[in-house]
Amino acid sequence: MALSKKSLWAIFMTLMLALVLAACAGGSDGDSSDGETDTDDDNNATENGDAAAGGDLVLAVLSDASSLDPHGSNDVPSSVVQANIYETLVNRNDNNEIVPGLAESWEQVDELTWSFKLREGVKFHDGEDFNAEVVKMNLERVLDEAIASPRYFLYEMITSVEAINDYEVEITTEYPFAPLLAHLSHNGGGMISPTQITADYEALEGGADPGSVVSQEPVGTGYFKFDSWSPGSEIKLVKNEEYWDTPANVDSVTFRVVPDSQVRAADLETGNVHIIDPVQPNEVERLNNSGVASVMQTPSSSLAYLGFNTEKEPFNDPLVRQAISYAIDRQAIISGVYEDFGIPAIGPLAPGIFGYTEDIDAVEFDMDQARSLLEEAGMAEGFSTSIWTNDNPQRQAIAVLVQEALAELNIDVSIEVMEFGAYLEQTAAGEHDMFILGWSNPTGDADYGMYALFHSSQHGNPGNRSFYTNEEVDALLDEGRREADPDARAELYAEAAQLLTDDAPMAFLLHTEYLNGISDKVEGFSIDTSGIYQLKDVTISE
Repeated sequence: MALSKKSLWAIFMTLMLALVLAACAGGSDGDSSDGETDTDDDNNATENGDAAAGGDLVLAVLSDASSLDPHGSNDVPSSVVQANIYETLVNRNDNNEIVPGLAESWEQVDELTWSFKLREGVKFHDGEDFNAEVVKMNLERVLDEAIASPRYFLYEMITSVEAINDYEVEITTEYPFAPLLAHLSHNGGGMISPTQITADYEALEGGADPGSVVSQEPVGTGYFKFDSWSPGSEIKLVKNEEYWDTPANVDSVTFRVVPDSQVRAADLETGNVHIIDPVQPNEVERLNNSGVASVMQTPSSSLAYLGFNTEKEPFNDPLVRQAISYAIDRQAIISGVYEDFGIPAIGPLAPGIFGYTEDIDAVEFDMDQARSLLEEAGMAEGFSTSIWTNDNPQRQAIAVLVQEALAELNIDVSIEVMEFGAYLEQTAAGEHDMFILGWSNPTGDADYGMYALFHSSQHGNPGNRSFYTNEEVDALLDEGRREADPDARAELYAEAAQLLTDDAPMAFLLHTEYLNGISDKVEGFSIDTSGIYQLKDVTISE
């Protein structure tokens, strides 16, 4: 759907007016030091009776999943559903520490080999046993070129997976790989039933797409089981009564796709849904004063960015990319679009991620410098181009601000708004000029935050939608994977971050806060820094 400047400006002004009205109504607690609103009992207070097990937990979300195959997608709307169906060998806790998952314990045998002791008695939703052969089958599937997994980069250093016995597996890597455990905690390492993997391969041999069976009938070991999926409408999961650990509290979870933010907020206020994601910044005040719900603020590990297709003119010229990056007022975006729920990004990594550094010569808003760089590139007269974005009103508002800023440089920008699935598909194919997107970091490590986005081997669907190639950056990212010493690794990523800032394959915009609307009837909900919902301990009071 192409939007004219006039219609986009109308959208933007509507958002701005709502922000002004919210501000006039009184300030929110968005500046509290712990990143959460000042509500009773962490957004979970209830006056409607004691919490009890059972019920259907309904979430209204912006976008539908693109796939329910954990090896076949790399987007958050898919991951938030997959994380409840599948489980990984290890997990990360709130302190970014690795803790047991389907593996009870592990040890590093030598610099290339890790041994994992698996939990016994774990069953898949279809009754199949979880064991070492299943781990081998799953990891080898991610690495299979025929599957073309967008999460291949997470495990490409693995050279062999061997079942030592039924409940012990050894993983060997090509080189010492420091963040292996962090990568195994990513839901891209989710364990799929061997029956479904076999059926999926049979379908592939018959001409079907990879993941067709797994995505339509997902089977894992998680505390929820797949029930149904009406694409574009809703996904329903039901409680796994035979879960190997303590079962979930609610009977079912429904992910309802509601693209309109105002409808999501109204549904929360009227009790039609229990949780909404995301809340628009101008809705925070309203929901906190509703008496029936409140907004949970969670710092994120995500990066919002404006990407350039570096294989297309004029974006193959770093001077043009740098000029546009200098022309963007990040603080104006944070204040105007996000009502200060976020911080400016100085590089590709968010604070708290391993490898993050403040010691970087960051790009700051400087229109004179932008003009100078554009003149140096021979583009002082400007050019015509486009920005693509998906059906996210905040990203649309960012696009309008960028459009207006670039008009001052004689750059005529049209804006194209697309449905999320089509957006991912077409940006992966390199059909765009500029685009606005985000990248979360579920492993908490610089490798995840930089390798997929910038390594030349990751063009397209894995993450490098800028189609960026830089041999020096490649070498630093490769070395960062191989270096065992944490201090040396941090120096490598700091050097890479500065190169990326200077070369500008994307304009780093901001690190947002996750804003989730939570009914006062809900207890036990949280969201991690990568945007994954924690639903196992949720209860609903009626």
